[in-house]
Amino acid sequence: MSLRLLTAGDSHGPELVAVLDGMPAGIPLTGDDIDKDLRRRQGGHGRGARSTRVERDRVELVAGVAGGLTTGAPLGLRIPNLDFLNQPATRPPITAPRPGHADLAGSVKFGISDLRMIRERASARETAARVAAGAAAKALLRALGVTVGSFVTGVGAIQALPDLANLTPEQLAEFAARAEEDPVRCWDQEASGRMVEAVDRARVERQTLGGTFVIHALGLPVGLGSYTQADLRLDSRLGAALLSIPAVKGVELGPAFDVCQRDGAAVQDAIVVAGPGLSRPTNFAGGLEGGMTNGMPLVARCAMKPLSSVRTPLESIDLKSGAAVAPPYVRSDICAVPAAAVVGEAVAALVLASAALERFGGDRLDLIRASLAMPE
Repeated sequence: MSLRLLTAGDSHGPELVAVLDGMPAGIPLTGDDIDKDLRRRQGGHGRGARSTRVERDRVELVAGVAGGLTTGAPLGLRIPNLDFLNQPATRPPITAPRPGHADLAGSVKFGISDLRMIRERASARETAARVAAGAAAKALLRALGVTVGSFVTGVGAIQALPDLANLTPEQLAEFAARAEEDPVRCWDQEASGRMVEAVDRARVERQTLGGTFVIHALGLPVGLGSYTQADLRLDSRLGAALLSIPAVKGVELGPAFDVCQRDGAAVQDAIVVAGPGLSRPTNFAGGLEGGMTNGMPLVARCAMKPLSSVRTPLESIDLKSGAAVAPPYVRSDICAVPAAAVVGEAVAALVLASAALERFGGDRLDLIRASLAMPE
């Protein structure tokens, strides 16, 4: 048993839709639980007018929940696009592809001449549907004692990267809590101020900024995922999910890009006795060994490129006339790294919840808890 997710809808269409299949019965879930994460996705210094003033995302639970509990049926989620009401009935076709977007490749792939039809679906607006579904997955994980969080570690050239191999669960939880109160979701207040200044400067200079963020999960049981087949390894599944976030171009599990430059003996996580069980004094592996969770916090860091919709004119070609043109500017964020961190939580939660269901099975929360030997 595992979770399956499909989303549908366009950036400026009437709505976004998500269907999440495989949710067990008995998980506490309300629209308010999901709306909280939708609000978090829309926040962050550097977001554009659509996120901060036009859309006020709220979910409609249209299936799979009764009396505040999941029923075991597919979960149906609907998020109306308020900006749909502002769109003209007819719009001229767009024929100049934007560098850095899906426009050109999508036109060749599907044979579509009006690039608007491509960019509407390829837009990062789709991630609102995934955040809604991810909020449901997080509700399942919470019921199993697992929490998922995030914090920003870089915006542009401003970096605030802690020692990922030596962070305790308590520190990770504290950093995520600090992020909730910070304009760029940064755990470090001093670095946050410089990040805000960098975003403001980029706005004046008609530029955009990328950055990095950390996703973590605490309380995971040992053995989620498997080494028996390549597509069952949790490393590959998490990597694929995180790289599916628009503009995310890199993922490391644990401090991978530091580890690869050091001697092997210096970056192994020793196994020691800790009370009645075993523990690790370090977490260079990022909580994963052999494609499986090992009981340590799962830690992943993602790199997001600067957003491609910039006010500075870029070179392109009009596919209809063949003339060299600058593609039309489409309103955009200056920096969406804080929002991407929330999306990262969602997609990671979907992978982890699915892996938990595969490991422990159960169509109902009480049966899953029994498999985990958890108290009711």
